[in-house]
Amino acid sequence: MPNVQTLDPSASPLSYFGAELRRVRESLGLKQSQLGSMLYCSGSLIGQIETTKKVPTREFAEALDRALRTDGLFSRLIGLVLRSQLPSWFRPYADMEEKAAYISTFQSQVVYGLLQTEEYARALIGMEHPREVDEMVAARLERQRVLEREDPPVLWVVLSEAVLHQEVGGPDVMRGQLARLLEFRDNPWVNIQVLPFTAGQYPAMLGSFNLLRFDNDPDLFYAESYDQGHMTANPSVIKERSVGYARLQATALSPEDSAAMITRVMEERYGNRS
Repeated sequence: MPNVQTLDPSASPLSYFGAELRRVRESLGLKQSQLGSMLYCSGSLIGQIETTKKVPTREFAEALDRALRTDGLFSRLIGLVLRSQLPSWFRPYADMEEKAAYISTFQSQVVYGLLQTEEYARALIGMEHPREVDEMVAARLERQRVLEREDPPVLWVVLSEAVLHQEVGGPDVMRGQLARLLEFRDNPWVNIQVLPFTAGQYPAMLGSFNLLRFDNDPDLFYAESYDQGHMTANPSVIKERSVGYARLQATALSPEDSAAMITRVMEERYGNRS
């Protein structure tokens, strides 16, 4: 069994997950192949997860809890494991995003991460991180669980029309992604507006940005460049960007007209016939 002696449970959340998996498995007298059979996977996969060579998914963690009757142990750990797969410079924002009561985002090029389908996210991430695509996609999907809480944040999204036309992953992926956006039409906590090309010049033409509001903490402004993010609570920046965002909302199509545009682009550009 490779790396059993050298694995340090304190090295990372992934190491701790692997160590706990091995501890529970061995306490039950199960071989890796036996546990794999119980989970309908290979013993090799169990070994890879125990030795941190592969990152488990949430589905795997929940299946472990059911098979080993561990009272949610691995389901509780998996959030930390997947969060650790996010780029280090992005984690502070992800932590604040999870705590926010109100998220406002303007996206000029791609769909906001909380609304991406798995296929769309995979196509985006695969371009820059082909060796880590599985782990990073799983981490992105884990972020989306914030919208499934009993008390989800209010999410207001303004998308440039360019986002609808920039083909990511091919027509099928784009069709699925635009259909995903339309699923939020009746969600009271998610509002999506499209800023049409006909708007001409507009605030924030220099790039995407997010505003986070909290119940008991100062507002935050966040923007990112190619390989790093910038977050600030500077009141003057918050004031300036809040006014700019209000102008974007006023210039963009209404949520109803935005849904109509998304539907039209999905049908005409990506061949949807439903």
